[in-house]
Parts: sequence; C-alpha cells; structure tokens
Amino acid sequence: VGLDSGGFRRAISSTFGAILKDVQETLPESLIRLHNLIPLKRALKGVHFPESQQELSESLRRLKYEEFFFFQLKLALKRHHLKEDMGGIAFSVESKLARQLVDSLPFKLTKAQVRVINEITSDMRIPKPMSRLLQGDVGSGKTIVALISMLIAVENGFQAVFMAPTEILAEQHYKTLVSLLGDISVNVRLLIGGQRTRLRRDVLDDLQRGSAQIVVGTHALFEKQVEFAKLGFVVIDEQHRFGVVQRAKIRKKGANPDVLVMTATPIPRTLSLTLYGDLDVSTINELPVGRKPIKTVLRYEEEKESVYHFVRDQVKSGRQSYFVYPIIEESEKLELKAATVHFNHLKDDVFPELRLGLIHGRMGGSEKDEVMERFKRGEIDILVATTVIEVGIDVPNATVMVIEDAERFGLAQLHQLRGRVGRGSDKSYCILLAKRWVAQRAERLARKPADAQSALDEQRQAERRLATMVATTDGFKIAEVDLQIRGPGDFFGTRQSGIPEFKVADILTDTELLDAARADASAIITRDPQLRSPEHSMLASNLRAHYREALSLLHVA
Repeated sequence: VGLDSGGFRRAISSTFGAILKDVQETLPESLIRLHNLIPLKRALKGVHFPESQQELSESLRRLKYEEFFFFQLKLALKRHHLKEDMGGIAFSVESKLARQLVDSLPFKLTKAQVRVINEITSDMRIPKPMSRLLQGDVGSGKTIVALISMLIAVENGFQAVFMAPTEILAEQHYKTLVSLLGDISVNVRLLIGGQRTRLRRDVLDDLQRGSAQIVVGTHALFEKQVEFAKLGFVVIDEQHRFGVVQRAKIRKKGANPDVLVMTATPIPRTLSLTLYGDLDVSTINELPVGRKPIKTVLRYEEEKESVYHFVRDQVKSGRQSYFVYPIIEESEKLELKAATVHFNHLKDDVFPELRLGLIHGRMGGSEKDEVMERFKRGEIDILVATTVIEVGIDVPNATVMVIEDAERFGLAQLHQLRGRVGRGSDKSYCILLAKRWVAQRAERLARKPADAQSALDEQRQAERRLATMVATTDGFKIAEVDLQIRGPGDFFGTRQSGIPEFKVADILTDTELLDAARADASAIITRDPQLRSPEHSMLASNLRAHYREALSLLHVA
C-alpha cells in the first residue's frame, strides 16, 4: 500500500515520538533559565516539526548553544588540566642574555611587543606548563619575542626548540636567530630532514649532551632518535600545520615544557575561540616604529608599461623590487605566465640595463640562498619569483611588490607577499596586476564593501580578494574576510586542521552564542573542575560520550 505525503509524515511523527520518550535533558537547569532556552525534547521536535517560524528559531537556538557549550566545556577542561593538574617549570625570568639581545637591537621594541613579553614571562614564572598562542601581523616582530623567551629558558639551564613547518622556513628562521644573536654566546643548531648524515649525527649528539641550547627544525624533531638533555621551551611556528598528536610528541621530549605557538596569519576571533580555545592568546597589534603603511593599487594588464616605468624610477633612486608570478612553468591550459619565461622577458626586453635575479620552488636550497643573499646585499635590483618568497624574507631596501595575475592568488597569500615590502623607513608599494574586467569589478567592490558580502562564486571571490587588498592593510580584517570567503574548513587550506565541524551552529554567524557558551563552560569548570556536583553529572557523561578521543589528549594544548 502506497503512502501519500500526509501518511508518510504521520508515520515519521509517530516513530519520532517513540524516540523522544527516551531523550534525557543534557544541560543544567541553571543554564536553561539563564539563556531562556527551551528543553531539549521541545527543540528536537521543533526542528523536525515546527508549527511556526518562531518555534523553529527557538529550537535551532537551543541546539546551537548546546553544540558550542559542550565543545567549549572540553576546551575549558583542557585549560584547567594544564594549569592546575600538571607540573611544569618555574623559570627565573631575569635574564642577562635577553637584556643583551634587547640592548643590541638597532630599534626599540614596540609597546605591544613589551606587553606580550610580559604576558609570556608571567606564564614562565609559574610551575605550570605554558600554552600560549602568539599572533601578530606580517612584520610585527614575533620572532624577537620568541627569541627573548627562548633565551630566558637557556639562561635557566634548559634547551629551547623552534619548530617550522617546512625546511625552507626552518633554514630562514635559523639564519634569522643566528643573525639576531650576533656575538651573544648561545649555541644554535639546525635539524632538518635533508641534512648530511655526519652533520645530523653531530646535531643529535649536541642535543643529547645539552651543548645545543636552541635547535631550529621541522617535523624531523618528532623522530625517536631525537633526544634532549633538558628541553624546557618549545616555539611552534605556523601552528595549524602541526596536528595535536605531533604536538604531544614534542611535549613528551621534555618535562612538560612551556609551549608558545606562533602564527603568521592573524586568526579571526571566532576561530581562535574554537581552534585555539585551549590556549591563552597574546596579540601584537602594532607595527615597529618608522614603518609606513604600504600603498596598494590595482592595475590592468594593459597598464604594464606605466608599472615598468614606476619600478625603473624606484630602482634608479636606490630601491629594489619584486615581481611575483603564480606558477613555475608554462601551463597552456591556464594561460599563466611562468616565472622563467617572464624572467627572460623582463631581463632582455624590459629592464636590460638593470640586474635581475630569479628564484622559484624547483631550485635547490643552496641555489635559492645564494640568490637571496645577493638580493639582500643589493647586487640584484629586481627579484623575479614564485610564491617561494611568501614568508620569512626580510630586505628593508625592497619597496615595490608587483604581483602578476593577482586574481590567481589567495587573500592570505597576497597579504603575506605584500608584507615582504614596507620593512624599512621608505614608502613602499604593492601593485596588483589583473585582467581589466576583474580589476574594474574589484575597484567597485572596494568602494562598496557591503556589496562584497554576496560575492561567493569563484570569479566573485577573486574580485573580493583584490578589493579587500586595496581597502585595508590590516591583517586581522583580511583574515576575517578570508574566513567569510572560504569558510572555516578551508581557512587553513586543510580539513585536517582541527577546526570543529559543527552540525547546527555556525561560528561565523552565531558569535553571541559562542561567547555565552565559552563564558558558561569556563565558569562551571572553575567552580567544579571534576564535574562532580549532582547538577553537573549529566555534563560529565555527555562529554565522555561525545569527546572520548579528545579527552585522552587532555594534556596537549
């Protein structure tokens, strides 16, 4: 016998009614009253069989709050466990080495850097393992802050680790630390996968003996044969590329060392409350003194001659410039310009009188280093590159960044590339070259940011990215827009980044509920960290049901 739609609905309703009988309330009465939430049974019925729009809204509100609340309760438990239950190292934070470093710098630390150093040293003083996120915009001076913290650990007789996500970045950080330390007597070593066996053995021996005081490395540091004499401080750069389990591995190599997580991509607040909710957050929201805002302009491909003319004038006045392309070799399919082909064009046809260099991802490490060193020494006027230069390159004399096919780049990528200029006291420029129709629409969006909200298909996304770049240099605003365009799952370029996938709640639009859930969870764990009171017994059993695996990783922040 066939069922009409009414009969089908009645059958579903009857089955649903039978299931609802066994549903138990999951939230304490105090929270239900505080937020004027409807009971769970009513919410489940109201979502499936709403009798009005208001009933549907109230039902969704209840389920969203619950989803956020249990997630935040798990994070609050983690934070409490780290701060209260685990023993750590109580460092003496008066450090001659750190003072020596600060006195040797050719610039003064910003107020934001000083504030953040105070936040970190306050954690380091306490015999509990620190778990802190350090975020700041491109060029805000996070590396100096990390080095000062590591020197405090070294002076206390401990070793420090600086972990980078790639070998190129590890090598760059290693060189930066050695250069910043100058004559300060600290033994810094590099440990990466591609090292010669003898050198690697030498580094491993130094770590085991304790003579290596700071080691910079990649995931190679996770390996079994890497043993530390006395690991006390860990800096993890670009956190989202390392999983929770990997962080647990590096932590186990010491006696609950302090951990400082650094990210070059500012994290939108909503994401930091979820992805990094178990970490204390320090933010450097100020650029070094003397830095001038970078002027960003959009130009059509037909306007290249005027761009070339501008770059030539800048070089003649003693400055240097970058030209960046999206890929390495010709792809007829995408009609993109290969860095190699365009390098030859720029060198032979456009700037025959200037000194050009080329750097791309297919080059070997020593080859890249040689080109970068020549650029730093001023022996190259224009560096033609692929996105290899996105992170960690610091040449204060470079004042122009020309990005070809700018519509092909992601927003965070564009912002990172722009951050390669504006590092000195001279006025700097970022020129985005794009197809005329993309650039024209992006210019209109830059004037009317509200219109950009609906720009979601691929073409519109490109326009919105360019419009945002022209409208602001603020990395935190850029991160918010990037999150809106791409959604939480793709924000870090990987679904495995630890971002929770909520079924009902949306971290972009339900921020008030997220804030309320976080505050409630923190208050409950502060009062009843073991969830032993009768009112909280259902919370404990629900947590165990939903987050069994996560609770086994409680000691990892």
